[in-house]
Amino acid sequence: MPPDTPASAAEAARRYYETDDVDGFYTTIWGGEDIHTGIYAHDHESIAAASRRTVERIAAKSSTHLGPDGTVLDMGSGYGGAARYLADRFGCRTVALNISEMQNRRHREVNAKRGLAGLITVVTGSFEDVPYPDGSFDLVWSQEALCHGGDRPRALGEAARVLKPEGQLIFTDLMAADECPPETLRPVVSRLGIDAFATPSFYRRQASRLGFAHVDFEDLSDHLLTHYLRLAEETTQRTEELTGVISPAYLDKLQDNLPRWIEACRSGHLRWGIYTCRR
Repeated sequence: MPPDTPASAAEAARRYYETDDVDGFYTTIWGGEDIHTGIYAHDHESIAAASRRTVERIAAKSSTHLGPDGTVLDMGSGYGGAARYLADRFGCRTVALNISEMQNRRHREVNAKRGLAGLITVVTGSFEDVPYPDGSFDLVWSQEALCHGGDRPRALGEAARVLKPEGQLIFTDLMAADECPPETLRPVVSRLGIDAFATPSFYRRQASRLGFAHVDFEDLSDHLLTHYLRLAEETTQRTEELTGVISPAYLDKLQDNLPRWIEACRSGHLRWGIYTCRR
């Protein structure tokens, strides 16, 4: 099966997130709650605090669709930090769709401990085949999950399909700058098991194709450099702690790969921000 097919991309994502190495890294360095790019108040802020600020920023843009009567689909929900925030803060019911059963087990365990299991349904599956009927959700939410997809147009189509007519699609993703040749970032994205990132213009075209008449992009790319500098700094400072939870080979890979991300940020090759889409 070619590496760029949807099925193989989903399998690559599942394999990536279901290793003890990746689990150990995200738990130790990221905090194991919100494993996404952060919005930083200052250069030395904790990764966990900055990542939670991203969740809060996205939720603020979605407030009209959140509340006890609201239904949310979180596509690529990871360890469930965003789903728990939405359930706890707004009381909305959330379906957390995620490819990794390892992450999903922990997600369910934490939900139960925090008394949120009744509001969050954790489903193992691919966001390229959402197992819900048309028009099921008030809000479709995704944080840096689409970059793992082998068929991003199909994934976005599924998001649009399950959204109510008056609903909202809101997402972040790691992207290549429009002017960046795909081969430039291949050494960077190799750690994620993918071939290339989408671009901001790609997402605008897809949103238009799917009938979203109102598309806003808050460009937060300036936070990427701070984020990857913080990841590299924490990895270096906590090497001894990491050796107890990840393999030496994976630690070596991180120490080789993270400087590539930093250089890509400094070179202006990466983009990141929040897309808000309404019909």
